[in-house]
Amino acid sequence: MSNIRPILTVLAVLLWAAILVPFQLISLLFFKRHRYRIPQLFHTGLCWLLRVKVVVSGKIEHGNPTLFVINHISWLDIPVVGKVLPGSFVAKKEVERYPLVGAISKLQQTIFIERTRPAIKGHKGEMQEHLENGDNLFLFPEGTSSNGIIIQNFKSAYFGLAEREINDRHLLVQPVTVAYSRLNGIPLTRGTMRIVAWVGDEELLSHIWEFLKRGTITAELRFHPPVTIDDYDSRKTMASDCQLTIAKSLSRALTGREEP
Repeated sequence: MSNIRPILTVLAVLLWAAILVPFQLISLLFFKRHRYRIPQLFHTGLCWLLRVKVVVSGKIEHGNPTLFVINHISWLDIPVVGKVLPGSFVAKKEVERYPLVGAISKLQQTIFIERTRPAIKGHKGEMQEHLENGDNLFLFPEGTSSNGIIIQNFKSAYFGLAEREINDRHLLVQPVTVAYSRLNGIPLTRGTMRIVAWVGDEELLSHIWEFLKRGTITAELRFHPPVTIDDYDSRKTMASDCQLTIAKSLSRALTGREEP
């Protein structure tokens, strides 16, 4: 009996994807201006099917193309962020080869990069092109997922894009905290965080399967004031400051505290 819900959820997700993929293809071919509406609808439906309640706080930057830098905890970050924000993800190259996930990611115009400094530099042009077209980008500067409690160091190479000008001004960078704070209304602890956090060499499909057996997860997205490279003496300082902002916010979220 415990496997019935996961099976039904997987079937519903596949059906949801099958329904929306043709509409996204049409959007990309004929209505590029609205190319992120279907992905947002898709992620909204995913969150509902996966029983994820998304709570948003803070002011979201809407006026300019923005690089949103976000801590990375789980595969679940994708629908949580994708539900709230229009734009394209910057993902590791391996995701492109994932069955089904890779194909769907391409439909959202995801940028796939190797996690090496030279490769990151090589993709700056592609990322800048997205931004100059008015797109937002979503970046996980840890380069990998964390345990949901402690944030890993942000790689300053990812912030090189902030040194370039977009429409004659330096790029806006908005730090965003993603936090998984509750399961069925009960605060998640270090012991139960693994229900959500996908870390190390844990097999993805088995993690998703176990997650689907659980209840309702509360995911928080906390938006912090945007910054530009002009506020710092280097991209390394910028990366460190964004990391500190998000780390403090994650601690507040896990202990039920609001932003100051």
